[in-house]
Amino acid sequence: MDNLQILISAPIFSLQLLIDGILIGSIFALAAYGMAMVWGVMKIINFAQGEFVILGGFLLFSLTRVGFNPFLAIPLAAAGLFIVGWVLYHIVIVRIVEKDLFISILATFGIAILLQQLMNQVFGADVQTVDPGLDTWFLFDNAITVLQIKVVSFFIAVALGIILALFMRKTRLGQAIRATAQDARSARILGVDTNRVYATTFAINAAICGAAGALVVMTWVIQPFAGLAYTIRSFMIVIIAGIGNVSAVIFAGLGLGAAENFAGFLLGAEFQAAFIFSLLVVILVWRNFKLRLQRRYLK
Repeated sequence: MDNLQILISAPIFSLQLLIDGILIGSIFALAAYGMAMVWGVMKIINFAQGEFVILGGFLLFSLTRVGFNPFLAIPLAAAGLFIVGWVLYHIVIVRIVEKDLFISILATFGIAILLQQLMNQVFGADVQTVDPGLDTWFLFDNAITVLQIKVVSFFIAVALGIILALFMRKTRLGQAIRATAQDARSARILGVDTNRVYATTFAINAAICGAAGALVVMTWVIQPFAGLAYTIRSFMIVIIAGIGNVSAVIFAGLGLGAAENFAGFLLGAEFQAAFIFSLLVVILVWRNFKLRLQRRYLK
């Protein structure tokens, strides 16, 4: 209640939380966009999404340790995750495409555990971060602080989202991905290599997560077992926004970032993760209730 009183008596703190939340939410939206692609095209819920994000962060961390500029290393982290996604598709995912949804959850959850243990062995269990070498802006007579890396990450995430949207609309491969998402059988009849589309979609999703993870390690910290929170966030955003609605994914990501920031301030940082999981339960119950009402109305 004391923190709530602070927000009421000093609204400038609310503005601080809102700005930070929106900037943070852009990275959540970027990872969620990749999950929406895989879910929409392949009908797979990727429970290794967060591990892809964390692995991308560790790749950028490793590249900076050998002398790479962190911003120039972002495309390399994305490329590395693209290869990881491509390999995992041909080893595991190809065997579960068009199978029962529950099978995909189990398979990708297994991938998540494997990646956690591999990252723990290779990079260690310590919390890591990368200094991007940027400063802090002080606004409104130093009442609000804005880290420049958060602003840069916001614009990078937006730019990547625009590039992906143009790729899906303007390129032949993007059009093939959209056709496969609408009706895979019809796409195959028309000559689309759906196996190649599935492999590319999963690899692009991994690359998106790699870029998101590169932004995460420069903005916050990473740790091998921190991926689940990003998986849950991505899942929540897709549930709220729906599959195929890019603008809704963006707004849902920004909204989640703001809500999580306010919850962390009001409830305490130790309850921030609990807020995420509780919110997921509420959203799932609400969606189930809404679906039942729609079915009852159709009858």
